[in-house]
Amino acid sequence: MKKLHLRIGLSLLFPITCLIAAEMPRTYDNKLTPVRNPAPLLADHPEWVEPIRETNRWEAPAIVNDLNADLQVRAWRWSYNARGIIEVPNHLRASQTAVIMVHPWGIDDGQGWNTPEPAGDADFCTPKKNQLAAKHTRDVIVPFHQSLRGKVAAVLYSLPGTCDPIRRKSYRSIDHHPNAEERREGALELDAKLRAFNYQGGNLPQKLSLSSDNPVADYFKQFPGLDAGPRFNNTRFWELPIPLSRDVAASPEDIVIFDADGYAKLRDFLRASGVRHVLLTGYATDMCYARTCAGYENLSKDFNVFLVGDATLATFPAHVTPKFATSAHLAFASINQLITQISWITYEPRTK
Repeated sequence: MKKLHLRIGLSLLFPITCLIAAEMPRTYDNKLTPVRNPAPLLADHPEWVEPIRETNRWEAPAIVNDLNADLQVRAWRWSYNARGIIEVPNHLRASQTAVIMVHPWGIDDGQGWNTPEPAGDADFCTPKKNQLAAKHTRDVIVPFHQSLRGKVAAVLYSLPGTCDPIRRKSYRSIDHHPNAEERREGALELDAKLRAFNYQGGNLPQKLSLSSDNPVADYFKQFPGLDAGPRFNNTRFWELPIPLSRDVAASPEDIVIFDADGYAKLRDFLRASGVRHVLLTGYATDMCYARTCAGYENLSKDFNVFLVGDATLATFPAHVTPKFATSAHLAFASINQLITQISWITYEPRTK
């Protein structure tokens, strides 16, 4: 009888012991080994991201090293103190990883939400630049997402606003999984709502009032470089239900999250789904990708986040290409974030 009681007691303690062991911090050997003759980073898609050619490079041991890992994610960061780039292999479990795409807005893609004319702006701020970003989505991000769909825990997209009644029917969300009939109704309602809006905004100002003492300040106050308000976009433009881009080729099982619902809701959903790691894609590297609900400034507080450097684009004012701006903003982010690239992410299913 005493042996039976002992066995029961040990069996009750076993989950607690495992939990304590799992939460125990490990000692990380921060050993830096020089990388000899390193190739440029982010060089697979130079038309989208200017490669990073820093040659002072180090390799360190794995930071994430999951038991039964099947997703290999090599990544790098910049350290001023190490005076170079530090590369690290990481070994993740795909079932504990989410792929999140920030702000794939369906603008100028035939769904009816269009850049207002003659001078309005949205997303990458001109119709031509919006089309360029759509090509990047189709050619770079979609194949990457497709390669991991069904292997990772979830593929998610973030959009501005709340989960309004129309988009609740149109897309799967954290709280609701619409059936086929709801999706059809949502698509019809979304189309009607977007096409009913008047996308005619105001013209550029023809005359400005400039003081003799401070004409430059007066000039920019009256004619700023970016005014996305009602003057050029028309009233209530930003109250429309922004659609998910057609170019993302979303699956019905993919999940749309809404900024106004707050980061805490997203965090709790990911945790409840067993997610510990995030591969982050989307737009725009210098703004939404960093600071919105699903931006890396939020996610990196609670998850192991990897910025997929060739699966994002920065805004690029005064340039015809996003590659320089994207590279610069990723380099700045790398001070406190891990950067990876699509070719550095490989799924290796475990064999029994």
